[in-house]
Order: sequence, then structure tokens, then C-alpha cells
Amino acid sequence: MKNVQLNNVDHSELRLDRRYSAELGHSVNQLLLVPAEFEEAQREYPILFRRDPEGAFQAVALLGLDRGENLFLSGETWNARYKPAVVRREPFFLGEADDDAAGNSLTVFFDLDDARVGDEHGEPLYLPLGGNTPLLDEALSALRAVQEGMLQAGAMFALFAELDLLQPMNLLVQLGEGLEYRIPEVFSIDNRQLSSLSGQKLERLLRSGFLPHAIFARSSLANMNRLIELKARKLADG
Repeated sequence: MKNVQLNNVDHSELRLDRRYSAELGHSVNQLLLVPAEFEEAQREYPILFRRDPEGAFQAVALLGLDRGENLFLSGETWNARYKPAVVRREPFFLGEADDDAAGNSLTVFFDLDDARVGDEHGEPLYLPLGGNTPLLDEALSALRAVQEGMLQAGAMFALFAELDLLQPMNLLVQLGEGLEYRIPEVFSIDNRQLSSLSGQKLERLLRSGFLPHAIFARSSLANMNRLIELKARKLADG
């Protein structure tokens, strides 16, 4: 990897090939979501919760039933109206600026060896006079959304846990002929517990701004039907 700090002088001719493919790491059955995405994501994907390696909860969009399976990926096209921010921000990430000795600020980096960036193919990142193109602005906006959303997620899950809203799920999908798919170690919103909240507990959830997120996450489970249809169609097509 050759991680370099993005700037409009050294990279004025840089282009981004906005493709989606297995070769670029998009064949995954789950992708991270941040709270601000729940409203749009719940129209497309089941939203589940799981623990990261450190034990903290995170939200994910379920994209497939098999490991390494993205049922929304067809060739180089992502067949959904909404794409998670972690995909839209690619291939950029945040890191400490090279000249920031105190380590107090973050700036944008990318991997110079990434197959999506180069001088020949794709769309430009900068305008002729040095301003950002809409493509770059969109990627940077998604990058900020992920950064800010990770901080917001901690507060949201802490409150969900305090209110006993996190319910472990035994997610099992049966497609006939003995085909079974299990999605292990996932959680969702306990609908009965959410409906029974009242008084100070309900007010806390409402004032926190996280009540809609709980509702969006719970209602998103209806998208399991769509996921099952996509899987059945894939199997039928061989």
C-alpha cells in the first residue's frame, strides 16, 4: 500500500473509476451502517446489529445469505437506490496529516496502488481550476458521515442497551430442498420492549433523537423477504 495525503496540486489529474465488483472488495454479505443512514437504508436492506471484535455494537446492512455474497451486486452495478456510506466514501479514509506533529487533526488519504485511482480511467476528482468535482464532494461527504456516525453510534447503542431494546436473533432462512442459511450472533430491536416504553424511558428515547432509528431498524427486517427473493432467483439462474 502507498497511502498518500490527497491534495489538488499533486493529484490535479487524478481520476476515480467508480466501479463496484468482487475484485474491489464488494462481495461481502454485510456492510457497516451509521445511524444517520438508517432512514434510507431501511428501504433497501435488513438492518442488523452485531458486536465488533472489541465487543461494541455496530449496525450492518445485510446484503447476502452466504459468506462473501452481495445479492445487490450484478457485474459492476450496485442494484439498490441507496449505497452505504462506507462504499460511497471509497477509496478515501482519514488519517493524521503528515505535518501535524501534535496529531490533533485528520485529513484525507488514499492508497496510490488502489485500482480505482489513476490518471487515465474514470471521472476527475478536481475541476480545471482546482475545485472539487461533485464526485469528490460526494465521497468526502460520505467519509465525514462515517466518521461522525461512529461517534453517534456509541451513544445510541448505550441507550438501547440501557432500555433493554437489543434482542438477540436466531436468523434462519429456509429455501426448500434442505437449503438453510444462518446469520449468527446478530441482534435487532425488541419490538415488544419498544412498544411497552412509557414515561421517562420513552421520553429519554424521544429526546435523544434515537426513537426513529429504533423504528427504522425494526421495520427494515421486512426487507428479508426481498433478500430471500434475490437469493432464490440467483439459485434458479444457476
